[in-house]
Amino acid sequence: PKGTAVLQAVVLLCVGLLVAERLVNVLVPVYAKDIVNALSSGSGWTSLIYTVCIYVLLKFLQGGGAGTSGFISNLRQFLWVKVQQFTSRGIQVRLFSHLHGLSLRWHLDRRTGDVLRSIDRGTSSINNLLSYILFSILPTICDIVIAIVYFSSYFNVWFGLIVLSCMVLYLTCTVLITEWRTKYRRDMNTEDNNAKSRAVDSLLNFETVKYYNAEDYEVRCFDEAIVRYQRCEWKSSASLALLNQTQNIIIGSGLLAGSLLCAHLVSEGRFQVGDYVLFGTYIIQLYTPLNWFGTYYRLIQSAFVDMENMLTLLTEQKEVQDADDAQDLYLTAGRVEFDQVCFSYVPGCVVNEYVGPSGSGKSSILRLLFRFYDPQSGFIRIDGQDISQVRQSSLRSYIGVVPQDTVLFNDTIGNNIRYSRVMATDEEVERAATAADIHDRILELPQGYETVVGERGLKLSGGEKQRVAIARTILKDPRIILLDEATSSLDTQTERNIQTSLAKVCTNRTTIVVAHRLSTIVGADQILVVQNGQIAERGRHEDLLVHGGLYAAMWMKQQKTLDTNSDPPSDARHSTVN
Repeated sequence: PKGTAVLQAVVLLCVGLLVAERLVNVLVPVYAKDIVNALSSGSGWTSLIYTVCIYVLLKFLQGGGAGTSGFISNLRQFLWVKVQQFTSRGIQVRLFSHLHGLSLRWHLDRRTGDVLRSIDRGTSSINNLLSYILFSILPTICDIVIAIVYFSSYFNVWFGLIVLSCMVLYLTCTVLITEWRTKYRRDMNTEDNNAKSRAVDSLLNFETVKYYNAEDYEVRCFDEAIVRYQRCEWKSSASLALLNQTQNIIIGSGLLAGSLLCAHLVSEGRFQVGDYVLFGTYIIQLYTPLNWFGTYYRLIQSAFVDMENMLTLLTEQKEVQDADDAQDLYLTAGRVEFDQVCFSYVPGCVVNEYVGPSGSGKSSILRLLFRFYDPQSGFIRIDGQDISQVRQSSLRSYIGVVPQDTVLFNDTIGNNIRYSRVMATDEEVERAATAADIHDRILELPQGYETVVGERGLKLSGGEKQRVAIARTILKDPRIILLDEATSSLDTQTERNIQTSLAKVCTNRTTIVVAHRLSTIVGADQILVVQNGQIAERGRHEDLLVHGGLYAAMWMKQQKTLDTNSDPPSDARHSTVN
């Protein structure tokens, strides 16, 4: 752990306890042998008391022999919890921060269920990886080396060769078979991601499922995803059973060979009975963690596989980054300038973002100004400063956005409004809600501002969500305001009420509006009418009406529509007015 001396000391203490465990594992069989030999030779009770007490103390420290339940092991595991939490928190926070730093393009293409599963498995795998390697694999290897040296020196070289041969064969088979079956684990993870992603997508879009009576289709698709996952899971389980059987055969063969040799030497009087007990105790004590060695190695392999998707997320490059010498934006007049800007979502398909019918770039202009994307060429300047050369956080602190599609957090209405300025008081939140013409509606709810809006704000209507977004922007009190169809989901009366509030908010501020309803932009200093990929007209509302061109025709059509209480004509809907 970097930056914390206390946790570094804890790590050193855990390593010291690990060494102590290895020493205890050697001494337990030795004292068991001494007890058996003393009992066989008829030693007195007094001499046995000391040996038995030490043996019991060692067993207390060691535990059940597998190094999993003894005093030393439990103490080490207790101390390691803080280190594990430090590591887990660090990687999760780093990954969460990295995901928020990725471009809008990546977030639009992501599969939320897939990402969440990758994060869950990846973070848990890192914890397991550290624990398995440091406290399972490394101690087992040390025990094997100690056993080979001890048996070769205390008994004879044949015992060392038996243990060495068994260990080499065991580890070789474990590694080879585990490597072979890794592909099944990877396939299983892929299908698991697909199944969970399908479930998440279906639940997030449950209204669409209901609209088209597609419940059976969604259930069938989810069932097919589970079947594909279970097919891969069966292959993984079958290969695991093969590995376990192979390991058992190797361990059993080694134990049989060593036991027969030791029993033969005892029968010839070259070894004492306690020596057979020593061999049997030590070898079984060694085989118990060794039997887990294969499991730990498999788990390590699985951990690496589980980490692959998470590490892939960490290697995702940030499309929009601050320049090395980026400075804070210094905003004075709030003058916004687009200079020969050219941008495309798909390489090779270039679109001039100033022009185009619905869906061809109006909202993209706002996204470029907010630096969700960087243009391929040209410059966007605010008060003469290239926004690509200023810090994103500084740029965005001056800009408030009311998006066309408002998505809220699954939190209270009050907290959703307060999100633009988290330290705002309740009174400031209520003033912003009043300005957005939603305060009275909130008070009508049983829990008022404490009402939870549901996932993505589904408990609120489209107009209510839009008014919450407007209140949020009003609370932020930005110097530059971007309104992307900010009142498209509102009725005429509510729109008029909010227009008055927005007029106050936008006073002495740079305001860029994307709108289809011409009534929302009659007070604009400059209106750009876009048709057939070109700026057809430019000017103030009154001047454009006097000109009698496209804007005047659209205005007349919308006025007639209002008079007949019908929707705006389709040709007005497909014209871009900034």
